[in-house]
Amino acid sequence: MKVGAIIQARTSSTRLPKKILKSLPFDSDITVLQQVIRRVLKAQSLDEVIIATTTDSEDEEIVKIADKENVRWFKGSKDDVLSRYYLSAKENNLDAIVRVTSDCPCIDWNIIDLAVEKHLNENADYTSNTIKRAFPHGLDVEVISFDALEKAYFEAKEIFEREHVCPYIHTTNKDKFNISSIEAPQYLTAPDIRITLDVEEDYALLCAVFDYLYYENEYFEALDIVKLFGQKPWLKLINKKVVQKKIFTNLSDEVSEAVKVLKLQDLYNSANFLENIVAKE
Repeated sequence: MKVGAIIQARTSSTRLPKKILKSLPFDSDITVLQQVIRRVLKAQSLDEVIIATTTDSEDEEIVKIADKENVRWFKGSKDDVLSRYYLSAKENNLDAIVRVTSDCPCIDWNIIDLAVEKHLNENADYTSNTIKRAFPHGLDVEVISFDALEKAYFEAKEIFEREHVCPYIHTTNKDKFNISSIEAPQYLTAPDIRITLDVEEDYALLCAVFDYLYYENEYFEALDIVKLFGQKPWLKLINKKVVQKKIFTNLSDEVSEAVKVLKLQDLYNSANFLENIVAKE
């Protein structure tokens, strides 16, 4: 049984381009991507760590970082991330794949090990700590069996199923798979904490978190983060209005989310306009 983590990485992020190349800590020469790689490498359950990037020339910088950190890399489609994962897993002969995104520089290797152990013990097709959201955003881990990933690769047709890797397994065809959920222990239950990187406000918060924790312990853990926010609850205010990206399978749900986003920006006329259109249909 060969278990490998595949970290998806590209520089063409829509909301914050080249975010994974930003320095973290702020005044260091270490990138966000390097922090992710180094933390994932601490997981005891992994046989391999692979960076899955794209064939775009602008992502050559990611390949250089992978080489610098002595991890393997794979180039694939920018938009069809499902194919990028599948072909990367196939090339590296993986039996189980841990999916990690490169915008989560606080990822905890202990949670990775927990997820892999549960996945293998239960002979699951898919295991995740996001099915029931309780962990802080930014500590997300998914484990997929190669057989399930292959099935999704050949059968997934919808755009959202291919852009996000796992929706075919955990959403649109969940009855076909053995799905296992990891629930956060009470001391790590903090779904209102957001420590992932999508926008500038997230980066400001991550810089603050690393300033407080990194210089005392480069490999601070999830519990250290939760304790920090307990001591300094004002940290949550930094990215309070940032909306987490979500996957929608129908227009109605997407419009409802759009209304929430508009209201967060005090764009009430536009929000009411959309709500009225939905009400008339």
